[in-house]
Amino acid sequence: MIRDPTILTPLIRGVPIPDPFVVVAFALLIAGVVFSVVPLLPGPILSVGGVLVYWWATGDPGWLALAALLAVGVAAVLVDWLGGAAAAKGSGVSTRVSLLAGVVGLAGTVVAGPVGLLVGVAGTVFLASYAREREAATGIRTAAYATAGVLGTVVVQTLLTGSVLVTVAVIALL
Repeated sequence: MIRDPTILTPLIRGVPIPDPFVVVAFALLIAGVVFSVVPLLPGPILSVGGVLVYWWATGDPGWLALAALLAVGVAAVLVDWLGGAAAAKGSGVSTRVSLLAGVVGLAGTVVAGPVGLLVGVAGTVFLASYAREREAATGIRTAAYATAGVLGTVVVQTLLTGSVLVTVAVIALL
């Protein structure tokens, strides 16, 4: 434990202390990328918040870059909210089954985390497809497409929020 804080003065003299709002902005941007990988956490929304906090604190980026960053952030939010259902629907199941798979995947996430999400979606889509077609191969294929779609939305969200983070970091360094 340091008893005399003035001993640190030579160590920190000349080192710029960052604006606390900029630190919060980058914390939100980093959390946005990390939480894009974890289901049920609002990664893209945190990224949008990070952009807005950084802009509010610094006045950078300009209006055009701010609009572009917010558009990418909103696209990531839409992928987060609609991507899983669109992937399930694209696999050939009905809207009702897509919604049911989303609910079961959500419940599975609460119980078993990301694995529960994947098992919940795949299991629901497989059972629904098997009940309709009475063919296991069709059910497996449909479930695989739906699960790949859910994983694809995670990849897209992570790429979008990561690009926002990198862009703001470059702006901060310029």
